[in-house]
Amino acid sequence: MHPDESDPICALCGRPIPPDVVQSRHHLVPRLKGGKGGETVLLHAICHAEIHASLTEAELARDYPTVEALRTHPRIAAFVRWVAGRPPGFVSRVPGPRRPKNRH
Repeated sequence: MHPDESDPICALCGRPIPPDVVQSRHHLVPRLKGGKGGETVLLHAICHAEIHASLTEAELARDYPTVEALRTHPRIAAFVRWVAGRPPGFVSRVPGPRRPKNRH
């Protein structure tokens, strides 16, 4: 499907989100870390999965509470550069695990 000018734009990668592509809302501060009712941004599901594969909820709350901050994380910056060359409807499984499972 071709992107339409009215398609929403992914806050992380900047590509359109066509209506047939899974999208999700990302809490900039995780709900369990004080972000319940806080700001959310619309993302491609693949972009959302990459965020959570790369960072713990504590890291998100402490160091990456904005889209701009997320884009400075080396792994996410590399992902954004990579996915920018893919069509808006591109989907792929995020290989896991990508970060340690020991959560505090």
